Amino acid sequence: MKSLVGVPFRFAWVLLFALVLLPSAALGQDNSSYAAAGLGMGIIVCFVMFGLAGYIYVSLALQTIANKTSTANAWLAWIPIANVFLMLGVAKKPMWWFLLFLVPLVNIVFAVIVWMAIAEARGKPNWWGILTIVPVANLVVPGVLAWAD
Repeated sequence: MKSLVGVPFRFAWVLLFALVLLPSAALGQDNSSYAAAGLGMGIIVCFVMFGLAGYIYVSLALQTIANKTSTANAWLAWIPIANVFLMLGVAKKPMWWFLLFLVPLVNIVFAVIVWMAIAEARGKPNWWGILTIVPVANLVVPGVLAWAD
């Protein structure tokens, strides 16, 4: 498993090296704009990789939660809009609440309410749902709800 985790990060470093250093070394003159463009691309690649890793983590946690609560169609956790319907199914909330997730500030309140119901469905205290608005805790809560017994 260690070698599988290391391969994407090695690829990212090689890509970052290629995007930042090679264009600036090859041209010789006025290479600051090429170096800045390469650095910008490297930063974008890193953000995309971290975003993809976060998406995979939350999808896997949501699928595990759905399996442990015997909710049908746990594979919906991997589809971006459908995972909200899966969360509503796990929380046993009406499906029309999906429309409330489309309203900008209302969606935060209803996401907390849904995560509170998901925590109760997993046998945890409902205040665990409130932790989803805390910046670092929102990364931990789905994993704890999925894999802690």
